Amino acid sequence: MRRVTSKKRLRAKLRAVRTELMHRRHEPVPEQGAWLAKVLQGHANYYAVPDNLEAVAAFRHGLTWHWLRALRRRSQRSSLTWERMRRIEAQWLPPVRVLHPWPSAHFDAKTQSRSPVS
Repeated sequence: MRRVTSKKRLRAKLRAVRTELMHRRHEPVPEQGAWLAKVLQGHANYYAVPDNLEAVAAFRHGLTWHWLRALRRRSQRSSLTWERMRRIEAQWLPPVRVLHPWPSAHFDAKTQSRSPVS
């Protein structure tokens, strides 16, 4: 049985992040990056289970896309490229990885010899 993120929940969270990013658009990039890192870490803490990395990676990509759009709307003169955005993303957003073991691994007790558990 696979545990995957509901597409409806993923879209709803990205929509909420997008509206908040538009309110935070003119804050310095380090402040935005620190806030987005917390959002992504919280999402990963809940959803980063085995077989669900694609959905967590999609959420990270969606965060990056909305962040790029918000940063591009800050000025009419500068155009932020994807190359520069990738560097900003690598600096501020944590990488996607599995944070929870398989459910069967929760019950693999490692004991010393002569333990009452074994």
